[in-house]
Amino acid sequence: MADQTQPWAERTVEVPPQPGVGVVPPQRDAYRRGVAPVGQPRTPRTEQFPSVDPGDWTGESTPPRRPVGWHVAQLRRGGEWSAAGALFAFVCWGIWAISGRGDLAAPLLTFVLSLLTAVGLFALARLVGRLVLERQLGRVRRSARGAHLVTALFLVGVGVAYLQQTEWVVSAWNWVTGN
Repeated sequence: MADQTQPWAERTVEVPPQPGVGVVPPQRDAYRRGVAPVGQPRTPRTEQFPSVDPGDWTGESTPPRRPVGWHVAQLRRGGEWSAAGALFAFVCWGIWAISGRGDLAAPLLTFVLSLLTAVGLFALARLVGRLVLERQLGRVRRSARGAHLVTALFLVGVGVAYLQQTEWVVSAWNWVTGN
């Protein structure tokens, strides 16, 4: 009756191993390159560094930490606006400084202070964007285009202010507009 409960028992044939022919002793712990570990139980894969969500115990979740390179790339997006505004301000400052026909130390200090003010305005725009867009509205900022645009508008205004202080530019503008 053992044959009815195990139908494969009739067909199973055991062949005794022959000494010295293809017999490899089982090595469970040894690693060999190019040889698959056949017959060994699989170990479940676990994370090397398990992630812990602080929202589990505080009630709020925090966004994932990103590398510094990601933040730098985010700040560069939209930089052409600030660069164009700075170039315009520099050209207008140059016209104003050369028209003054004097020492360039004071006008250079004025331009450097204008650029530092633009950098502060950029930082302020980024801070306001972080508080309003990320914290209040829960949105992710993928670029700094808005802050660069605000900075560029400021620098264009600075350039126009330099041109308004140049006498021959003002008289040429009045002549063109008919004032």
